[in-house]
Amino acid sequence: MTRTIPIFAQNPVSTATTLEFRKSPALSLYVHVPWCVQKCPYCDFNSHEAGETIPERAYVDALIADLQSALPLIWGRPVVSVFFGGGTPSLLSPAAIDELLAAFRALAMLSPEAEITLEANPGTVEASKFAGFRAAGVNRLSLGIQSFNDAHLRALGRIHDAAEAKTAARLAGEHFERFNLDLMYGLPGQTLDEALADVETALGFAPRHLSCYQLTLEPNTRFAAFPPELPEGDVCADMQEAIEARLAAAGYANYETSAFAQHGKQCLHNLNYWHFGDYLGIGAGAHSKLTLHDRVLRQMRWKHPAAYLEKAAGGDMVQETRDIPAVQLPFEFLMNALRLADGFAPHLFESRTAQPLTTILPQLKAAEADGLLTVSAERIAPTLRGRRFLNPLLERFL
Repeated sequence: MTRTIPIFAQNPVSTATTLEFRKSPALSLYVHVPWCVQKCPYCDFNSHEAGETIPERAYVDALIADLQSALPLIWGRPVVSVFFGGGTPSLLSPAAIDELLAAFRALAMLSPEAEITLEANPGTVEASKFAGFRAAGVNRLSLGIQSFNDAHLRALGRIHDAAEAKTAARLAGEHFERFNLDLMYGLPGQTLDEALADVETALGFAPRHLSCYQLTLEPNTRFAAFPPELPEGDVCADMQEAIEARLAAAGYANYETSAFAQHGKQCLHNLNYWHFGDYLGIGAGAHSKLTLHDRVLRQMRWKHPAAYLEKAAGGDMVQETRDIPAVQLPFEFLMNALRLADGFAPHLFESRTAQPLTTILPQLKAAEADGLLTVSAERIAPTLRGRRFLNPLLERFL
């Protein structure tokens, strides 16, 4: 197979007006479901409390119409993964997921081997649907456990308890060969031993993938307005190092900042993000990044569910469309690719940005000299120190 290479201008500065992309990157489909039973106090995602019911029929119709309206932007491009995120997508019925996946196959070039992930909460109602989701075509489940400790779940404002979390993790393993468990550490009142106990419990269910995040206080959340007392920074650093060591010993590679996977079980959808691939986002507040012939486009759907449904009725789901300026593409690429432990191959930078690597070579060499990067003809990757200080590393490329 011949590798297609983008055409570069002789002067790198002139690429701002002469970009030409010969080959589009892999394409994923993201589907946002914006409702939750209850808004968590740490959550800054586009999620809204559902009330008694959600308008499932209207929302399924809007999502299908949304995809139809976007087809001219993705004609002829295979979709390699689908991700139902939220919010709480497991509030939808299995019948709704089945209808959506059937529509995706009919309208878009959904690969027969596509990874299809659905995020779910461990509540009893959602867990009872797991068999139906698998029958509908979902082949990967991502379960928002956060903790197996009742006191910590209450502190996080979660509506499930430890028993429900364990039941849901067991059911996930029964119905899905590939599933992820989300855990958080650095929780209010949490000790190092308690953080490791959560990891140990999770390992008992033999997930193929684990996500372990430190709790952070995000703006415009209840925790930001009324901050809980969290463990000190050094304690959180100890938790991170201990979790990484325990998961490495159990055979999980820390392939991305907060993601751990058994061999060959990485999340393909998220890997496409980190490789600066393309994604079409449909649903309330969903974002898209799409490579066209000579530019890279970003879109955002209407954010509030009511506004999205109203606009969808008139065929106007997109609130904002803009091109990414060529000068920003190198930083946006690096902001994603340097989250990966393996970094990226130099040719990937050129194919994603349509700019030669020489545009960032001085910063690369300086970061290498400071022990933050390893740089070779085959691979550019963060060192362990670079991964620990990723934000200062990225600031060098702004």
